[in-house]
Amino acid sequence: MIKTLLGEIREYKHDTLMTPVYTALEVVMEVLIPYVTAWIIDRGINAGNLEAVVLYGGLMLIMAFLSLYFGTQAGKYAASAATGFAKNVRDDMYKKIQTYSFSNIDKYSTAGLVTRMTTDVTNLQNAFQMIIRIAVRPPLMLVSSVVMCFVISPDLSTIFLVAVAVLGVALALIMTHAMPAFSQVFSRYDDLNASVQENISGIRVVKAFVREDYENEKFKKAAGNLKNLFVKAESLVALNNPSMMLVVYGCIISLSWFGAQHVVAGSITTGNLTSMFSYVMSILVSLMMLSMVFVMITISSAAIKRVTEVLNEEPDMKNPENPVTEVEDGSIDFDHVNFSYRSGDGDYVLKDINLHIDSGQTIGILGPTGSGKSTLVALISRLYDATEGSVKVGGRDVREYDMQALRDQVSVVLQNNVLFSGSILDNLRWGKEDATEEECIEACRLACADEFIEQMPDKYNTHIEQGGTNVSGGQRQRLCIARALMKKPKVLILDDSTSAVDTATDAKIRQAFREKIPGTTKLIISQRISSIEDADKIIVLYRGAVSGFDTSEKLLETNDLYRQVYETQVNGGGDFDRQD
Repeated sequence: MIKTLLGEIREYKHDTLMTPVYTALEVVMEVLIPYVTAWIIDRGINAGNLEAVVLYGGLMLIMAFLSLYFGTQAGKYAASAATGFAKNVRDDMYKKIQTYSFSNIDKYSTAGLVTRMTTDVTNLQNAFQMIIRIAVRPPLMLVSSVVMCFVISPDLSTIFLVAVAVLGVALALIMTHAMPAFSQVFSRYDDLNASVQENISGIRVVKAFVREDYENEKFKKAAGNLKNLFVKAESLVALNNPSMMLVVYGCIISLSWFGAQHVVAGSITTGNLTSMFSYVMSILVSLMMLSMVFVMITISSAAIKRVTEVLNEEPDMKNPENPVTEVEDGSIDFDHVNFSYRSGDGDYVLKDINLHIDSGQTIGILGPTGSGKSTLVALISRLYDATEGSVKVGGRDVREYDMQALRDQVSVVLQNNVLFSGSILDNLRWGKEDATEEECIEACRLACADEFIEQMPDKYNTHIEQGGTNVSGGQRQRLCIARALMKKPKVLILDDSTSAVDTATDAKIRQAFREKIPGTTKLIISQRISSIEDADKIIVLYRGAVSGFDTSEKLLETNDLYRQVYETQVNGGGDFDRQD
């Protein structure tokens, strides 16, 4: 995990290295100042030598300014290194997520990924800044102060060694118990973010069903659980201060008692004893800062694990060594295909699928909810890989293709229609980055989207809100179809993508497909018989297996399931999922 994160420093290595260098110089100045203070007292004030007071006072002033400069530089480099490190981590996490296959994405919740890229990375940034500056400063200050104390009085310095040992044991015990508590805290962050995301994305449904009170209570419960875990974790960490103060007061009392005896005996000067008190405070402040570092490392340890999980996750699907970059045609073959979302568990979503689809055919796909319709078409564009058997497009196994080349030629309009913030043209050019406005208009004509676009004040420059919330469901579907057509694909898959479109517009879209893109293989998933009745062939799926594959006329004669759906819809109603 640490090796993975160290690789994220990259161009900020210089800033990362300069931070401890300037921090060390700052510490040197601060450690020498009390020593010079002892000279002022012993050689100046006690000796009545004003020149020594001025000389050493000037030296202290120079050292103070140097310490200030070194500290400023260390802070500047630390801020640059930490924020740059966090930027690189976020960039690499985002890029890595883009390479994930659907099976990889299924392992993480959306809220979990958002938490990892925001809260977790922020914790890493704070921890990194502490490690390169604050974690460097206290040990140097601690060691230097102890060394100076031994130079002044080896006997009295044993007090500090005992204090450091006692506090070290106390901190170790506290952190051992605090780390598991903080790990639980971050898992609760995911729950909280999931609640927020779900509520905001579905706010219209919440208001339509007057469920505000229920959602408020659910969020309150999630926030309360997080609070309770934080209280538990922070209560353990709060023991740091009492432990440290106990050691502080113990050192001061011990040093006062034994130091006074040494001054009376003449084995140590008043100035040296004064400087030792300064070193005592430096040592104890260093220990306090170290305890803060331990707290931050404890908090960030859970974040480190969660972030590196995302960075080290290997995509389940990769391009072969010498990928095929050209899809010859739109023919599709399923050869004894079995598919399971969890490989090896034997629980197949698709079972022994054998199909041959000629290039240019229009294929309807029908089946109850959960029968595997969306999963079937997802294998064609290699959003998932078949568990057993093979799926071929253009006569080649989809695993032989370059994934970008395959998906450029197998265009999918997914069941969940997503538009992004930007103009209509911006959204259409997701299909083809350099598309001209004329090409976009032609695609919209095919998808019958030009009808409503032309009525908008800004037409194709109309701004689309995030998620397409300022257009209707049917308009959103038609824009998504137009976006898919921009690729000029050899295979076009519509996954229930006209469900919100009226039947007349649906018929217009299908007619445009027949006339304008006859060479494109079209697979249309629909629960509406009228949308697929005129297809060349219809696949009937039931419980993950092919129940029938033929024309509508033949299926009416041979397939009970298709005939039942046909008759209930033609006769004015009926629920497809109802199995009588």
